[in-house]
Amino acid sequence: MYDHTDLARLQSQSLKMQGWIRQQTFSPEHTKRLRRFSSWEVSELILKLNQSTFRGKLAADPSLPGGEVEEDGRQRWFSLEEINELRRRIKTNRKSLMPPRPAGKRAFRAAVANFKGGAGKSTVALHLAHAAALDGYRVLLVDFDPQATLSHSMGLTDVSEDFTVWGIMARDLIRETDRMNAATTGAASGTALPLRKLPSAIRDMGLDELRHADFIQKTSWSTIDIVPSCANAAFVEFASAQYRHLNPEWTFFAAVSRYLDGIADDDYDLILFDCPPAIGYQSMNAVFAADMLYIPSGPGYWEYDSTTSFIGQLSEALEDLAAGFEGTFPTGKITLPKAFVDVRFLMTRYEAGNDLHRAMLEAFRKVFGDHVTEHPVEMTRAVEQSGRFLSSVYEIDYRNMTRETWRRARASFDRAYEEFRGNVIAGWDKI
Repeated sequence: MYDHTDLARLQSQSLKMQGWIRQQTFSPEHTKRLRRFSSWEVSELILKLNQSTFRGKLAADPSLPGGEVEEDGRQRWFSLEEINELRRRIKTNRKSLMPPRPAGKRAFRAAVANFKGGAGKSTVALHLAHAAALDGYRVLLVDFDPQATLSHSMGLTDVSEDFTVWGIMARDLIRETDRMNAATTGAASGTALPLRKLPSAIRDMGLDELRHADFIQKTSWSTIDIVPSCANAAFVEFASAQYRHLNPEWTFFAAVSRYLDGIADDDYDLILFDCPPAIGYQSMNAVFAADMLYIPSGPGYWEYDSTTSFIGQLSEALEDLAAGFEGTFPTGKITLPKAFVDVRFLMTRYEAGNDLHRAMLEAFRKVFGDHVTEHPVEMTRAVEQSGRFLSSVYEIDYRNMTRETWRRARASFDRAYEEFRGNVIAGWDKI
């Protein structure tokens, strides 16, 4: 027989192995560090400049960042901070290299969601975030998944549940309850209504005193921040059910949206959500706060079947919310009924030479039409390695494998990102 103590013992053994893996993957201090990028990568893949043009720009202006030179003097290597400075200062044909961003708009929010496990949600979110950062955007990641794969991949492993989405939701419960009580006591009718009470166990946690910035952590990428997750946050579904019982009028599904509304419009350009493989309190917060849904799916029939079920159940859940909270939803940047500026399906782990994969992609396109992205994410050896080493293809040094293998994997994600960026820019004007 096995009880909770046996499970705790197995976890303890696994944590020891996790520590060893992180030591091998990251630095000896268990801190993830972002590598430098070669002048070839910076010119052709990041800034989209001819190498000779790039070298000419550096030679013409000695004040530009010059990177670090290899011992043989053949290659320069640039940090992300240096790349961003180059992007800000270099112009080609009098045009800026900065990425497009509509003036006066808040950050665009995209949720990577599907309740099918293994569909590639964390992999897609990680690569889109890294590609966007290399494109010059400032990114905020929000990890809704208690498995915390995205948080671990960004180098965060020691996270308290107070500073996860659970903490945001608990803080919102307290603040929304206080707001409702203040509105009750200040009613114009003067009629005394019963106040909504929360137990001291919730109020004494002190979460209502936390600032917005307390939930956001820096990463090894200077232009990517994250609201992380952790395994201890898995109980959020149970806690949220209890919280709803304490205050049935609490619009639980809008907690994260209200939190994001408190972030200055120009703090970030893109906010990406990594959703858990389920429809629950956390995933409903993610989809409600999102401007666009990005739904990854593998190329198998069961994944197609699961994706169909996901959008059906999500539709029913959003309809129930719109009916159940009609007229009671507090003013904010997102209103009921919930609407998205775009919904896209992205096929992952795709092999162009596989007849079944081609057939499933065609089936997706027949059913979902233009909502299916043109460029699937291909399965390559470099993609497999990125998952094994908790890194994206962009973080892997191409010298650790054949350049062609690395280039093929990067090209697949580059195409997926370029299409994603186009969808974001098109949708930005609609929010």
